[in-house]
Amino acid sequence: MQNADQFWNRIAGKYAKRPISDLENYHKTLDRTKSYLKPDDHVVEVGCGTGSTALLLAPYVGSILGTDFSRSMIEIARGKAQAEGVSNAAFQTADVTKPLTLDPRPDAILAFNLLHLTKDPAAVIGNLSAPLERGGLFISKTGCLKPKRWLFGPLIKVMQLFGKAPFLKYLGVEELEDMIRAAGFEILESDSYPTKGISRYIVARKV
Repeated sequence: MQNADQFWNRIAGKYAKRPISDLENYHKTLDRTKSYLKPDDHVVEVGCGTGSTALLLAPYVGSILGTDFSRSMIEIARGKAQAEGVSNAAFQTADVTKPLTLDPRPDAILAFNLLHLTKDPAAVIGNLSAPLERGGLFISKTGCLKPKRWLFGPLIKVMQLFGKAPFLKYLGVEELEDMIRAAGFEILESDSYPTKGISRYIVARKV
């Protein structure tokens, strides 16, 4: 089975061309996120992929740094930023499974569709908490597939064997919220978009 960086580097081109499957809830997530951000904020998005979300948020913040451990994803993101003339967005490779050194310290860290793709999400959340000052925001959206494992599990396992799906951690909502609190955060908002969907949107503040 291929490792994570091989998987995401291989599919980067196709991923960049793939249309967003649920635009209504994607934009709802963006709107909720914008409501927490200020025009002078320095924001970091981890697991930024090809940079689409970071570039959409860039006009609403002072600066945004997108990171991903896939070199191919970052190359595409940089190309997008240049083509769109976005000057306050930068992109670089980074591994969230290791402690992060971020200078300047961010006002907010975003992690959309990332935590359920990591083997130890609690450790990753801890790594993301460390660079934030007290009062800094951690905003995430995470697939919580644990209640549906009986439905998705067998198919995903077969897809993984053939290199068609990445590693997947089966998380529950309460389990995820407990991890976030244990990393030193107070949860300000927790909801699902769509209402009965499997993606949990959480806004937390470092205490």
